[in-house]
Amino acid sequence: MLIRSGQQLIRSVQPLLLRLVVALGIVVASACAPQTPSSDDPQDAPPAAGDNFSPQTLAEGQRIFRFETFGDEQFWTDTARMHEVVQKSVSPTTALSVGLKVDADAIPADVAAAIKAGKVDLNDPATTVTLLKLNAVVGLKGTVATINGKDTLTRLGITCALCHSTVNNSFSKGIGRRMDGWPNRDLNVGAIVALSPAITAAQKAVYSSWGPGKYDPRYNLDGKSTPLVLPPAYGLARVRNETYTAEGPISYWNAYVAVTQMHGRGNFSDPRLGINIRQTPDMVTSNLPALRAYQHSIEAPAPPAGSFDAAAAGRGRGVFNRSCASCHVGGSGTDNNSGVLHQPSETGMSAAYAVRTANKAYRTTPLRGLWQHPPYFHDGSAATLADVVTHYNNVRRLNLSAGQQQDLVEYLKSL
Repeated sequence: MLIRSGQQLIRSVQPLLLRLVVALGIVVASACAPQTPSSDDPQDAPPAAGDNFSPQTLAEGQRIFRFETFGDEQFWTDTARMHEVVQKSVSPTTALSVGLKVDADAIPADVAAAIKAGKVDLNDPATTVTLLKLNAVVGLKGTVATINGKDTLTRLGITCALCHSTVNNSFSKGIGRRMDGWPNRDLNVGAIVALSPAITAAQKAVYSSWGPGKYDPRYNLDGKSTPLVLPPAYGLARVRNETYTAEGPISYWNAYVAVTQMHGRGNFSDPRLGINIRQTPDMVTSNLPALRAYQHSIEAPAPPAGSFDAAAAGRGRGVFNRSCASCHVGGSGTDNNSGVLHQPSETGMSAAYAVRTANKAYRTTPLRGLWQHPPYFHDGSAATLADVVTHYNNVRRLNLSAGQQQDLVEYLKSL
């Protein structure tokens, strides 16, 4: 018989919950274990000064990245009323369809077996509430209380992991071991926000237009919509400015997102953008150092064995050094580490997003784990690496032959 009640599911696993919580606090999954950045990376920027890579700091940074809401329940619950939407309408099947991910390591073994056997109703929103009670929905943090004998979602917030983590699908599509720092290009943020009963029909139309893997981090501030692809949060240790338009380093962006986008309780100020937000208590600022250290510790993933032609990549590296390395300094880095910015016309990019930002220009994006996260460019306008090479061959007049372009693609796959 299908387990149709979230309360029934919890009762079946209560003896395991305490061990699960303890394990989540002290064990780092091998697929995303933080490592101190390698000292032989060729990029210009040195390893981030001031980072504390002690095990305690990295464990705290991981907790913040995965589970800290910065008090943003004030928006997602009190204003957007997303807890009501999830309680009534969002089954696991629905959640997976909009790109939400489930942490298989947070599901006890007997429950996982029941899911495999078809004994858990994945079309019942009560099962989603149970998964939230287990802290198993990546990037969502729920508070669940028993009301009139029923598990009830009373508070809901979001975390950094919502957009910047995925899973390895080891259990099934959308369910697996966490992979922190990997952009969730399946996540349809706009479609999720559009479920809120607290926004207008016009806003719903804009949110629904973005599509999977894209988000506009300015829309709620200026009312314009030029969505960006969600960037990776790995390989950042030697990247000075972690925004497409280089407004500031990673803690700048973490604070900006936590306060202005996640709607957490904290402080953020940037006179260039006319933003000055002060909230008490400030639940953001004290978390930034450990969060930065954890993000800096996540290395870019190596390409899978056999995923590129090694001989062609070797030739492509020579093409890259002749044609691309003046901006992508050090083989995979960025000239922005030296303060360089590029006008949209230099690289054939749309200026629509840049004009909404402090610097009105784009930085050179570091090339990290490219095999893993199409589409490319800030707006996702290049579907494949071949499209990237074709674009620059035309815009920059590189005069590469078809063979050289193919070799360059293989080199990019190897990064």
